[in-house]
Amino acid sequence: MAAIDKVKVLVVGDSGVGKTSFVHLVCQCEPYSNPGATIGCSVEVKLHGYKAGLPGEKEYFVELWDIGGSSSHKNSRSIFYNLVNGIILVHDLSNRKSHQNLRKWLAEVLDKGTDKVNNGYDYDPEQFAGNQIPILVIGTKADQAQSLNENVLSKRSSVAEECGADEFNIDCTHMKYLTPGSTNSVKLARFFDKVIERRYSANQGHVSPLTDRRRWKNTHTD
Repeated sequence: MAAIDKVKVLVVGDSGVGKTSFVHLVCQCEPYSNPGATIGCSVEVKLHGYKAGLPGEKEYFVELWDIGGSSSHKNSRSIFYNLVNGIILVHDLSNRKSHQNLRKWLAEVLDKGTDKVNNGYDYDPEQFAGNQIPILVIGTKADQAQSLNENVLSKRSSVAEECGADEFNIDCTHMKYLTPGSTNSVKLARFFDKVIERRYSANQGHVSPLTDRRRWKNTHTD
């Protein structure tokens, strides 16, 4: 049996936004009834059909690295930020602060816990424009946001706009939000396809900004 290639996708966001529930829903196709707080990192794997239904279809393992969001582990999280092929930014639609903090999470991952991040550094959208790593933005707890009459379900995430990323909202207690063929499911599959394409590009000269940060900075143009 031929070995199946894999890609690594980080899932990051504030503690309590629903990262673990989202990852479980994606990988196990069922809601997680009672998730606990993630300490360090938890990894689940999804078998993804790249370009499903097309002549070039191939199966890949997508590793979803669920990073614990507690601030007490901030200085040790960088060990998980090597050789990353994609990033999923997760925020709670009923908690605006968690959306604002996505910029800090993105900066932390891209700079892998350097002093700039530890000193409150926020990422520069113009500099990020040269980044090649695929990004997906997920808004969780759509049910709570709706009950609070929050006008967030129809608003596009500013972080998603700055990154040129796809986004969708979800309630992780219902599988209907990721029903096969739904808009959300298509966006997720498209994101995974993009991650795989970037990782296994025919262009052998491509270097991820997370594997060679200095080269990315030196070659960036506006």
